[in-house]
Amino acid sequence: MSLLEVRNLVVGFGSSTVVNDVSFTIAPGEKFALVGESGSGKTVTALSILRLNQDAAYGGQILFDGEDILQKPVPALRTLRGRDIAMIFQEPMTALNPLFTIGNQIAEVLMLHEGLGAKAAARRAVELLDKTGIPEPARRALAYPHQLSGGQRQRAMIAMALACRPRLLIADEPTTALDVTIQVQILELLNQLQREENMAVLMITHDLNLVRHFADRVGVMEKGLLVETASTAELFAAPREAYTRKLLASHPDHLLETAPQGDELLLQGEQVRCVFQISQGWFKKRDFVAVDNVDLQLRAGETLGIVGESGSGKSTLGMAMLRLSAAKVAGRIAFVGQPISEMDSARVRPLRARMQVVFQDPFASLSPRRTIEQIVGEGLALHHPELSRDGLRNAVGAALEEVGLQPEMMSRYPHEFSGGQRQRISIARALVLKPALILLDEPTSSLDVSVQLQVLRLLAGLQKKYGLAYLFISHDLAVIRAMAHRVMVMKDGRVVEAGSTESVLSDPREEYTRSLLAAATYATLKGAG
Repeated sequence: MSLLEVRNLVVGFGSSTVVNDVSFTIAPGEKFALVGESGSGKTVTALSILRLNQDAAYGGQILFDGEDILQKPVPALRTLRGRDIAMIFQEPMTALNPLFTIGNQIAEVLMLHEGLGAKAAARRAVELLDKTGIPEPARRALAYPHQLSGGQRQRAMIAMALACRPRLLIADEPTTALDVTIQVQILELLNQLQREENMAVLMITHDLNLVRHFADRVGVMEKGLLVETASTAELFAAPREAYTRKLLASHPDHLLETAPQGDELLLQGEQVRCVFQISQGWFKKRDFVAVDNVDLQLRAGETLGIVGESGSGKSTLGMAMLRLSAAKVAGRIAFVGQPISEMDSARVRPLRARMQVVFQDPFASLSPRRTIEQIVGEGLALHHPELSRDGLRNAVGAALEEVGLQPEMMSRYPHEFSGGQRQRISIARALVLKPALILLDEPTSSLDVSVQLQVLRLLAGLQKKYGLAYLFISHDLAVIRAMAHRVMVMKDGRVVEAGSTESVLSDPREEYTRSLLAAATYATLKGAG
């Protein structure tokens, strides 16, 4: 008997049908993956299992243990959610409550569904954080979501979802924000718990290596339809559909132009040090050094990759170089020859048009109250007040087209787009000003493989056309190998190795770099096995 059976599922929003006649089953203990491009309907399908799509109209049936979830009253759904069916969401910053500590949010699940007391639940929360690979779990349990890195927030969400050992775990891009070493840990952890508890898993992902390693069966979605379902081995060996073959053929290749020559430094950092003050009670604080005396140089037209595990300081360093860090920053930072580390905010502001950012979490960085036209055009309106309304609209439309979106979409709001589409909107917002420098903080982490390749090629083409410089932060070593001229490897706030991308990734000197490469190779080899 199937644990979950989806029969002829239809999901619509207003006059739009986004999932149409989708049917599949998941047996107890089975691992089933849904793959497809952004906007294909895979996340909407997953959310429908717990009726979490707002303002959606449903058709068909979703049977869990023989009972139709679509017909259950709300109180029964609340009992089901988190206990029998748990979910790891794609965007941890928007799924976690910013007003409560990580430990309290995990403990709440245990107290509600397991009946644990507050102290026992708090101890169990620390144990769960430890199992997901978060360093200093007792201290992290006292932290708020904004005090953790993107990868650490994702691991906290995984700990919360696994707290009650659910019968079905829905994992929506569970390793999106994680570096390769933690990806391996999380996959092994999910495998271990799945075997121990005979837990079924529905995996939503764009990472085909992950699917190949993890899933027993795979369903491929395109434009709201389930176009192909097969065992993992069969699908990767002999895909029937042209769309499936296209997905399997999409992977980053060597996209670089020759590294720029000359001595023109666009961005330079000397002995950059970033320190956060960590609260330890009502009156006590301690310093946490996130970046420790780092030197950095970036030339016009060049891409510098920064890699390292979550919490290594790579995002903090990138934000500090653009004077956007909340930390106390020491050292000297210069942009186009101007010492921006010595300037006040008013003097730095005119330079903002020339240095832009694409943030890691596309949903948290886009205002839900503004249209796409307002979001993408905000920088243009600020830095180019001479533009007419028609001029602004034309520029916004052109920027959307450059990232593969239609200009007609500019009247819509962020919640109407998939995660990958929202990231492309973020990239359009950065590109519209034609800056000299773009900080790319995991810019493709939420994109499916085909769109990832499209965006990387777009970025490479824009770099060649406009001479853009990229400060490229990523945990995906394949992306860094394809995009970066030089690479810096960070660990615990320090640069442990730096050089040309080819030399560092092909012949690393440091043990830590070798461990990162070994983890990435492991995931790929496991995927091929």
